[in-house]
Amino acid sequence: MDKHGELGEFLRSRRARLRPEDAGLPTFGGRRRVPGLRREELAQLAGVSAGYYTRLEQGQSPNASDAVLDAVARVLRLDEAERVHLYALARPKATARRRAARPERVRPGVRIMLDSFGDVPALVLGRFLDVLAWNPMGHALLAGHLALDAPDRPADRPNVARMLFLDPHLRELYDDWPRKARSTVADLRLIADRHPGAPGLTALVGELTVRSPEFAKLWAAHAVGDCGTGVRGYHHPVVGSMALLTEFMTLPDDEGQRVAVYNAEPGSPSEAALQLLATLTAAGRLPAAHGEPPSATGPGHGEPSAAPGSLA
Repeated sequence: MDKHGELGEFLRSRRARLRPEDAGLPTFGGRRRVPGLRREELAQLAGVSAGYYTRLEQGQSPNASDAVLDAVARVLRLDEAERVHLYALARPKATARRRAARPERVRPGVRIMLDSFGDVPALVLGRFLDVLAWNPMGHALLAGHLALDAPDRPADRPNVARMLFLDPHLRELYDDWPRKARSTVADLRLIADRHPGAPGLTALVGELTVRSPEFAKLWAAHAVGDCGTGVRGYHHPVVGSMALLTEFMTLPDDEGQRVAVYNAEPGSPSEAALQLLATLTAAGRLPAAHGEPPSATGPGHGEPSAAPGSLA
């Protein structure tokens, strides 16, 4: 990923969404050649020369000061996640020579914790959104059409971002798929900032850009942000509609790994549907998995030693 090129794309996208009148600039009617703020206008508002800002947008000012970046962020009205992204693009870290990375593993204690959730769906996500483990309910909720032991095979682990854009099951599962797609791409942007040049992530983004026009459009829009907690609507193929609260827990001793847990409001129809799913799962009465579609899984995600492979 060319950070200098991405910096220009990011700044242009944020200039385009800000109208001159929003920034307190006078408008004199007539058609503007570019949407949003011009470079000269942004430079004026940020207190830098037009030439300096142009060089910054072209990636030719790697030593931009905190004051300049903060001023640009203020004018563009960037939120905290976007500010972090701006700094990551303006000051890209040198990509260290990487040895072949071992496949990500889930510690035994984390597996025990996952099993302890019982009838509550839960799973462990790797640093690049591979599913490293799930309990039977997590599997039944999100991907009952895949093999239960799929996360145990590093070469073809499910990747939630890949499934979201390439697996019809995930597209039908979310009531608001476009919103889920946007938040997943925004989360991948932050992950890319934390792991610049990571081969596994570069391969994943490249694959999705080529195979999914929707992903390519969202990636080019430079949305950035955490895939946070909240209630999401699901339309499960077996138990129907549910509204579930998703909580994410970062594992401090496992770089980039997160646990996702799904709960329903007590006494709600969603809780009844989730309990029915638990009953069917325990009794082995869900439709049998028919294997993993090659479009949605492996080979290799994250940074395994083999070829490389959002949150749910």
